[in-house]
Amino acid sequence: MRFTLKQYQDEAVRDVLTNIRKASKRWDEEGDKHAFSLTATTGAGKTVMAAAVFEALFHGSNNFDFEADTGAVVIWFSDDPSLNEQTRFRLMEASELLDPSNLVVVENTFVREKFEAGKVYFLNTQKLSSKSLLVRGFNFEDSNVRQESLFSETRPDLRAHTIWDTIKNTIDDPSLTLYLVLDEAHRGMGRTSSADQDNKTTIVKRLINGLGGIPAIPVVWGISATVERFDAAMKGAKLRTILPNVVVDSTKVQDSGLLKDTIILDVPEGVGQFDTLLVRRATDKIKESSAAWAEYAEQQEDVKQVVPLMVLQIPNTPDHNDIGRLLDTIFDRWRDLKSISIAHVLGEHSTQTFGRHKVAYILPERVQESKWVRVLIAKDAVSTGWDCPRAEVMVSFRPAKDRTHITQLLGRMVRSPLARRIPGNEKLNSVNCLLPFFNKKSVQLVADTLMNGGTEDGDTPLVGRQVLINPEEMKPNSSVGEDVWEKYLSLPSQSPPQRGANPIKRLTALAQELASDLLLTDAGKNAHTVMHKVLDVFQAQYVDEIADARKALINVKGDTLIAELDENKKSFKNFWEEADTSVIEHAYRRAARTLSPDIIRTYAEYLAYKKSDNAPQEEILMEAHADIAALASVPGVKQYLDDEAEKLARTWLDRYRVRIMELPDERKEVYRRIKAMSTEPTDIDLAKPKSWMEPTLKRQADGEVTPLQVYEKHLLCDDTGLFPADLNSWEIIVLEIEMQRDGFLGWYRNPPHSSQDSLGVAYTDYDQIKIFRPDFIFFSMQSEKKVVADLVDPHGIYLSDALPKLRGLALYAETHKDVYRRIEAIAKIGKKLRVLDMTEPEVREQIAVAQDAKKLYESKFANDY
Repeated sequence: MRFTLKQYQDEAVRDVLTNIRKASKRWDEEGDKHAFSLTATTGAGKTVMAAAVFEALFHGSNNFDFEADTGAVVIWFSDDPSLNEQTRFRLMEASELLDPSNLVVVENTFVREKFEAGKVYFLNTQKLSSKSLLVRGFNFEDSNVRQESLFSETRPDLRAHTIWDTIKNTIDDPSLTLYLVLDEAHRGMGRTSSADQDNKTTIVKRLINGLGGIPAIPVVWGISATVERFDAAMKGAKLRTILPNVVVDSTKVQDSGLLKDTIILDVPEGVGQFDTLLVRRATDKIKESSAAWAEYAEQQEDVKQVVPLMVLQIPNTPDHNDIGRLLDTIFDRWRDLKSISIAHVLGEHSTQTFGRHKVAYILPERVQESKWVRVLIAKDAVSTGWDCPRAEVMVSFRPAKDRTHITQLLGRMVRSPLARRIPGNEKLNSVNCLLPFFNKKSVQLVADTLMNGGTEDGDTPLVGRQVLINPEEMKPNSSVGEDVWEKYLSLPSQSPPQRGANPIKRLTALAQELASDLLLTDAGKNAHTVMHKVLDVFQAQYVDEIADARKALINVKGDTLIAELDENKKSFKNFWEEADTSVIEHAYRRAARTLSPDIIRTYAEYLAYKKSDNAPQEEILMEAHADIAALASVPGVKQYLDDEAEKLARTWLDRYRVRIMELPDERKEVYRRIKAMSTEPTDIDLAKPKSWMEPTLKRQADGEVTPLQVYEKHLLCDDTGLFPADLNSWEIIVLEIEMQRDGFLGWYRNPPHSSQDSLGVAYTDYDQIKIFRPDFIFFSMQSEKKVVADLVDPHGIYLSDALPKLRGLALYAETHKDVYRRIEAIAKIGKKLRVLDMTEPEVREQIAVAQDAKKLYESKFANDY
């Protein structure tokens, strides 16, 4: 893969391959048909995940412990040919192993008896309609009769096979396994009754269920953000087993930084014609965004500069003169903008005239790469299958009743331009939408939809995404001293463990990056040398076990069945044969998948060098392969090697921590991901926040909008030194008490979402490790002129995760008690606030054995706050 998979993508690919392995095996052995789906929110990178699956399916993967299916054939099916073309391009962009010859668009000229193994064939609804050249001459009603005919039917236009014949012949071939991938799988599953929809539904169901002599496709994989209709259709499918669906946690998607954290909605106050006013405001925003990205690129030196653009979303039947006046407003406000920097993606694929401006057409899929486009005119059709992370500002001239079109288009704009979160800079992690014809009540409906992923059918709420209406920017407080920020940056945050994490892979990835950044010369060679010594030690400890395993490998035992017909009896006789090179090589490849292909390859060379004598080099290397195969079969070797690899990786990460922190953000993010490649929660560094976008108003239960309370001495603030915060009554009490303590310097409202400037603490809830984010960090000056930090978390006790979070905070305190002056959990019991001091060993001991959080706060181990 050309892209490094995010953690959630890696987990999803593993689960998809597990389903594919089961489905393929059961089809080969018993002829059973299976189906499952992959559900992931818009922007999660479903095509990237599919690319990783196809690489493993066609070529095998040591990383996913998956053997290639040499007979695999994939049909990628959607209802939109342009969507197929975009998917094909993205697969090639993401994969190192899939090239144009592997990704075949089925055109009307396509003729094959059966599909070829190792390829993905792109089909769409139109290609399978009754009028298509691909199916002309095929009749489902009489196909059973034709099967019994002695002679094949002559096709029109000298076509030997229709596409349905090709599908049937592929399924019937025992050496091939046909997989059907339904892109946007919720489509074509029914619910509407239009003629087009009925045709799509019929075609999709024919592929799934088979009809008229065409067998059902063996394995069906549906991909979508919302697959409820697909799941319902699969449950009604004939004789098809449903495997566990692969559901990507939307929280992990948002945590990954692949999607922007903040969507800002600007709406006018009062009633009136505000289109020109908000166009001016939008133009200012895109200019500010351009300057901010240019500054960031300059700071980071070699980072790719993002060139943002603005989208003007117009009605289906716009007045071209009105659009022209809006373009005049943009040019008046943005003097450096060139006339050629405007393009459109309207259905009219030709140059359009808006007032005095002539605007050229551009293909939607070309917008992202065409940096000359700074203003894009669009309606709603562009939302389908289109992504443009450069689009950071949108002005929609749709009326309030068109909020679905607005949210669909915004949903295509939320990908992060650099596929990562910009540390501490909410401004660069946000997308702006200005709505001239909306009021605050109607815009709230847009906000609610966007919190669910922005899809028509709705996703699981995106924890970590915030939709803000008319927010204000907060920047570092000039009254906060640099010593406070130094203390803040010393505080350890935690990341969750990664399922399927491989310590060897983590070590080799770390070695590669350290060498790339010139932090450790020959890091890869050093890592391999250490691992070779580790395996030498293991061999010395388990000499007898390895010798027995090698003997069993070299001498293959078998049984001969002897049937004595005259006496009507059977008997077995053992035989022994010396293994040939193919048996040894198979065992060696299995060992490589178990341990590490790279480590094992260099270890074989190392062993061969040590054994070097007058024997031919091939024989010496084969002996080394046999030794390694025997070594890998001894229980405990993988865990032993993993443990030592983990130790070395931690040593290097600690040794080069300071120098890594001096690298550009893009490089720091690489090491951040490597740190997270662990089976245990891992400490990671905080980033200094540079820009937050904060709401300043709150909507009450009765609909009234009131200003939020503002506070002094927050580490970030507005131009007047104040910070708006929506605190509950006892959080306010905690803040007031802490601000009155001697030596108080400042406070930090810890962001509740995953970001590099949010401190996280790991906890275990029902065997699943999660991250929670304590509310407050307070900073004070001690008598010896030293800045200290207090972690204070006012938290409810009636939720089911209250006690697990207390245990997580206690473990965090035990590990990091020297970093803080106080680590406290506070709860309201009756009319009092009670506190548990996590720095006290006996308090942590009681939390470890407690069964009820409330009783802990009521016990003698808690104090009045």
